[in-house]
Amino acid sequence: MSEAKLTFLGTGTSQGVPIIACQCPVCKSTDPHDKRLRTAAFVEYEGMNILIDAGPDFRMQMLAQGIRHLDAILLTHKHKDHMGGLDDVRSFNYIDRKAVEIYCEEETLRAMRIEYSYAFAEHKYPGSPEWHVHLIDDRPFRVEPTSEAGNLEWVHDVGYFYRLPDGSLVPSDNAVNEAGRENPNVIPIRGYHDKMPVLGFRFGNIAYITDMSSLPESEFAKLEGLEHVTLNTVSYHPHHSHFSLDEALALAGRIGAKHTWLTHLSHTFPTHDAFCAELRRLCAERGIRSDVQPAFDGLTVTAP
Repeated sequence: MSEAKLTFLGTGTSQGVPIIACQCPVCKSTDPHDKRLRTAAFVEYEGMNILIDAGPDFRMQMLAQGIRHLDAILLTHKHKDHMGGLDDVRSFNYIDRKAVEIYCEEETLRAMRIEYSYAFAEHKYPGSPEWHVHLIDDRPFRVEPTSEAGNLEWVHDVGYFYRLPDGSLVPSDNAVNEAGRENPNVIPIRGYHDKMPVLGFRFGNIAYITDMSSLPESEFAKLEGLEHVTLNTVSYHPHHSHFSLDEALALAGRIGAKHTWLTHLSHTFPTHDAFCAELRRLCAERGIRSDVQPAFDGLTVTAP
């Protein structure tokens, strides 16, 4: 099994932390650990660069981590804080001369067609984002490295084209296809964000789960033997679309990964150091063997 490496690009809620205009101690904190962009992660696996979610902070996250190439973007669901930055893939189109490969469910694609209608139009606005969409569901699928074939060519004031072997140019089409199932290397994890189906993903011995409030019994077998698992929590109190802290801790205990990282954190939790101390106390009191800590922007974890 290949080594997996995951970097947290954002660990905050849909509003990020600090929240605009808020004067609470967490939002006013000067600790860099308390500055949280919208939730996203960058995975290096089997020689590929894979992004999980492209929210409104996508541009700043790419620049902050110096990411210069993406083989794939995996979308967990259709909400704005997870796909609102997809227009900015235009930079990768220009630098790599490739369409960006996006893996998502049918419902997420429908939302993309509405939010980015200009990218799917028959006569696209010149310079619209270029992507190939691969439809997935809760079955394992395969992500492939970006192909060297099929370079995009820019025609001034017209848009991107592909050059055929005979030298002619054809417009790009933002193709939609089913994801490959042979020799899968990504295991989707089905969960629910209130009543909305969403996906988490497992790469080797790292699993990433965000924006869930329930996890079906059938999915726990996919989470066995993990080195690292990421779980979302937004509040101490029950929440209709996210795990509460108590629920996340109970899941951490049941999954039993060596390390559990909490993400999608709101400003209702304490500052980073105080929250770390609180989690150590709670895990000791409840007999949770997993090392549970709050993730933070820029944190990198690896697993063989």
